[in-house]
Amino acid sequence: MSYLARRLLTNASLYTLLILGVVITVLPFLYMISTSLKGPVYVFEYPPRFIPAEPSFDNFVAAWTSHRFDRYFVNSLLVTASTTLLVVLFSSMMAFAFARFRFVLGRALYSSIMIFMMMPAMTLIVPQFMLASRLNLLDSLPGLVVVYVAQNLPLNTFLLKGFFEQVPRELEEAARIDGASSWAVYWRIMLPLSKPALATAAIFSSLGAWDEYVWALTILNNANRWTLPVGIASFHGVFYSDWGLIFAASLIAIVPIITLFIILQRYFIRGVLTGAIKG
Repeated sequence: MSYLARRLLTNASLYTLLILGVVITVLPFLYMISTSLKGPVYVFEYPPRFIPAEPSFDNFVAAWTSHRFDRYFVNSLLVTASTTLLVVLFSSMMAFAFARFRFVLGRALYSSIMIFMMMPAMTLIVPQFMLASRLNLLDSLPGLVVVYVAQNLPLNTFLLKGFFEQVPRELEEAARIDGASSWAVYWRIMLPLSKPALATAAIFSSLGAWDEYVWALTILNNANRWTLPVGIASFHGVFYSDWGLIFAASLIAIVPIITLFIILQRYFIRGVLTGAIKG
């Protein structure tokens, strides 16, 4: 077989696998959209239809106006915004310190952060609950924010450290010659040059806070403080679930994250690659 034939066969196999992966990924999402546009009578019709015969947005209206969904949405926005802001701030400060300073136990501290990053979140839920109980953070949104920040700090510190190490030290040295302090170097030089990495950290921390379910279900008892994952789970009935309503609520819930990713996507890939390679 000639080189050209092998190359064509390889490319054809690659594109076939990519197309198959896209279909497997997109098909459930399309079915979710289709079901959200159907009434309860048509959800379980056989054979199933991807294009509803009588599409309707009643499920979206019902999802937003029932089950305190608007309250869950606001709670998730508050928790996610607070978590993202604190994670980006704290992880960038920690990454700057690890990338630019040499101090006692610096390597040990960084290694401990990497170990924490590899630990499954479920193994920490009991000590987290005990700590939240002692700090009077149970059944509160701050109790979510504190844990979400702790969970997202290791990964984002790892990514940002790799990015900061690529910033030429000559810029820092020139700023220090002009009298800039370490805080000025961090705030005026490192952060403006690190938009791709900061955008990546913002996306990861937002996803981690917006979609988290187990910890929110564990500590939140008051329905007025539920976030979207817990609220949407409450849509399920004991003997019957309105899947059109549930899928409509889920689609509303993913709109902010998709919007955030679209806004920050041009920074995302560059930030991930840089942090992963140099971290």
